[in-house]
Amino acid sequence: MNVLFATSEAAPLAKTGGLADVTGALPKALNKRGCDVRVILPKYEEIPGELLQHFELLAEFQVYFGWRSQYCGLWKGKIGEVIYYLVDNEFYFKRRGLYGYGDDAERFVFFCFAVMEAARHMDFRPQVLHAHDWQTGLIPFLLRTRHAFDPAWAYVKSVFTIHNLKYQGIFGLDLIKELTGAGDDLFQQGMEGLEFYGAASCMKGGLQYADKLTTVSPTYAEEIQTPYYGEGLDSLLRCRGWDLTGIINGIDLDEFDPMKDDSLHTPYRGSLSRKRKNKVDLQREMGLTEDSSIPMIGIVSRLVEQKGFDLIAATLDELMQDDVQLVVLGTGEARYEELFWRAAEKYPEKAAFWHGYSDRMARRIYAGSDMFAMPSKFEPCGLSQLLSLRYATVPIVRETGGLRDTVFSYNEYTGEGNGFSFTNYNAHDYLNTVRRALSFYRDEEVWKRIVDNGARRDISWNASAKAYMDLYTNLAAYRKENEPWPVIS
Repeated sequence: MNVLFATSEAAPLAKTGGLADVTGALPKALNKRGCDVRVILPKYEEIPGELLQHFELLAEFQVYFGWRSQYCGLWKGKIGEVIYYLVDNEFYFKRRGLYGYGDDAERFVFFCFAVMEAARHMDFRPQVLHAHDWQTGLIPFLLRTRHAFDPAWAYVKSVFTIHNLKYQGIFGLDLIKELTGAGDDLFQQGMEGLEFYGAASCMKGGLQYADKLTTVSPTYAEEIQTPYYGEGLDSLLRCRGWDLTGIINGIDLDEFDPMKDDSLHTPYRGSLSRKRKNKVDLQREMGLTEDSSIPMIGIVSRLVEQKGFDLIAATLDELMQDDVQLVVLGTGEARYEELFWRAAEKYPEKAAFWHGYSDRMARRIYAGSDMFAMPSKFEPCGLSQLLSLRYATVPIVRETGGLRDTVFSYNEYTGEGNGFSFTNYNAHDYLNTVRRALSFYRDEEVWKRIVDNGARRDISWNASAKAYMDLYTNLAAYRKENEPWPVIS
């Protein structure tokens, strides 16, 4: 089974968030199952030079889209056990950062067209093309329209994965029409085509034209078919519900291992006493009171509304009256950054804020904290709660999306459960859940049971990789009765 992942980021080459973790780890898990999964992404300026040394130029060609003709270089390299292809165009991708530019529409339309042209120059013929999020949403669209009878793409099926429906790549209708060169019939109002309430949605291209759709948790697959979570696309997703599957993400257990993590003061597995040595070391680094008995809550996150920071803001002062410490790492909206700066200033021995992102510090917070707060307004899957479980840190979450599928509230009568959760998006429901966790933390035997429950859950990519393999296998063997077969010359 040959599968080509098309993505705007993939670890370890380029990363801004969880998308890169998935497209970096899932191919490795699939390859272990006998699949040949390769990844194609842009050749960004920020890709480390030591990794670029593994690449060689495979081909140079022109990409035509709209009225434009742009140079494209195709590079190939192997990192670990995965082969990567890089789409090279310095005008679009030799910039600081991956996103946030005024011409992002043009940049990623070019990338989608370049992926389609790259197939003519690869030493690899995919059976399945797997596109991820809005930046690659036009690839299934192109596969079914412009390249429907292209011999280079004959018999290839497509999968489109929604990592976060909120970010859809919505641009002006005339702009996308001009960039793609598509006719008016593909931009008429309604469910068909790319039109989206008077604009154009790249995400909709993937949802409308891919053969199969996936998203990153079973609960999120259900949620996005409702108006509240559907971001205006719920009717289309309900229409395609038969083709939509929720497959929970996993984490790379070799990459995140508290027994081998160089960022930690003390390696550990299930020993709470050894784990708490990391807490004291973290307290020392962050200037907090050094006491292993004080419960510590950690947060590693983008500081945005989605992550539930309104609930934390409404209850922070009240929580700080308890015997507890809070350590936060992240960057994002100014109002939330200001919230944690002020908390660190007002409660210097109880609260600390690391502004920005540091992989080393993130790992130290996962390891040093006793609990991890993640009261998200919505959460497609979430990786932080999985990393918390890996580092024997108990997650406190709202029951939504992947959080509901992976964190199960502790039941003191049965002894089951690996964390604490609440249902309603309500500030004091969150605070009461935190205080419930704090009350159980005082009982060492109970707390050890909760931690052990989390350690027994399989959070690797094994089960997810099997689900994707089944999807690919069924898709590659399937052909609609009246689907035309392109003639390969």
